[in-house]
Amino acid sequence: MKRAGIQVFIDDEELRVGEEIGGELLGAISNSKIYIPIFSKDYASSKWCLRELTYMMECRKRDEKAILPIFYEVEASDVKLKTGSYGKALQKHERDSGEDAAKQWEQALREVAQIKGWNLKDHGQTKLIALVVEEVFNKLRPTQRNWHDDLVGIHDQMEAVMDLLGQGTYGVRFVVIHGMGGIGKTTLAKAIFKHISSQFQHSSFLSDIRAKNIIDLQKKLLSDILDIKYPIIFYSDKGMDMIKERLWDMKVIIVLDDMDKREQLIKLAGKSSWFGSGSRIIITTRNTYFLDPETNSLDDSVIPMRHQDFFFYEMKEMQFDHALQLFSKHSFERDSPIHDYSSISSEIVKTTGGLPLALEVIGSLLHSKSKITWKDTLKKLKKVPNQDVQKKLLISYEELEYYGCTTNLEILEERLFGKNAFNFLESVAGCGVL
Repeated sequence: MKRAGIQVFIDDEELRVGEEIGGELLGAISNSKIYIPIFSKDYASSKWCLRELTYMMECRKRDEKAILPIFYEVEASDVKLKTGSYGKALQKHERDSGEDAAKQWEQALREVAQIKGWNLKDHGQTKLIALVVEEVFNKLRPTQRNWHDDLVGIHDQMEAVMDLLGQGTYGVRFVVIHGMGGIGKTTLAKAIFKHISSQFQHSSFLSDIRAKNIIDLQKKLLSDILDIKYPIIFYSDKGMDMIKERLWDMKVIIVLDDMDKREQLIKLAGKSSWFGSGSRIIITTRNTYFLDPETNSLDDSVIPMRHQDFFFYEMKEMQFDHALQLFSKHSFERDSPIHDYSSISSEIVKTTGGLPLALEVIGSLLHSKSKITWKDTLKKLKKVPNQDVQKKLLISYEELEYYGCTTNLEILEERLFGKNAFNFLESVAGCGVL
């Protein structure tokens, strides 16, 4: 549990003072979200185990806590007092501690034995541990409806990537989120990172990797993880060595955003063994061919990095209803178009395609503009093929400049291509996908 980054409390003999549960032990039980009693052959012989179990059952009824029982070389029927040593132990407690206490403990045992749990003999110890850790992660994870309700159409995508991340499982996993530019890969990675980073010992989000120097990225990674302000790295191989030597026993989550070269992966997260068990590396990229060491092909259909540690999620264009909602949020500051603009909004969304970046930019452009401007923008968009996102965004850029929206222009430049407008214009001058 601790290696998986779950905060665990195990009671200690030194905390067991007198005949009642109190102090630190009482607080630990009360504040825990999940209880995992492990029923062994001698469990019922311990008055303290029975006291703790009784208090756990009370907390469960009062605060809806979860109990995950494990039957370790005993059967649930033993715990129900139908067979074995449990009945004999309770008879002894009744003589020593009185009938009232024994009745409470008996009731707690009977109730917990009704709860679905695990039996060691059904799984073996290694598999059982993995199952328990995974179940605890699932129960601690907030429900989907609490996930970034301000982000449109992202919940299902988050669920899909979370499944690939396999939290609670051992080992190190690389999850690659891939798809065309502007489709929302970075937004999805940021949402997941924000949601689960607290469950790791350390975290780092390296954005816009393809535009940055490897050594600078290595310094940022080490600074984030080790809390070192200025790591001294003069060449990238030294950075690799530092990452391997310093992070091998740490459970970390790292996002490598907008990667486009295999060397970047090799220098920043070359092998699973560089990181502690339970670590997760999320990669966002437009294409995956560069991850395959066996090919120099530029064919996007090449199956990349055939390795058990790698999992892939391809992002698709947004569904129309989500696309219209996103566009409306930026153009009308509401979830749907106003009545007079319903038809033209649908046309613009269909013409723009289900790309979040284009929808946000064009929606922001048209906010508070006249119907004439809307029609003029739609006419321009229709002249550009759907797949040519760069030219559609260039239309937005030119319109912002024309209307003198200096602040919005600067935000657009910085959001998409850094603080220099030249970078923007240079990138949209090409014919490829943004």
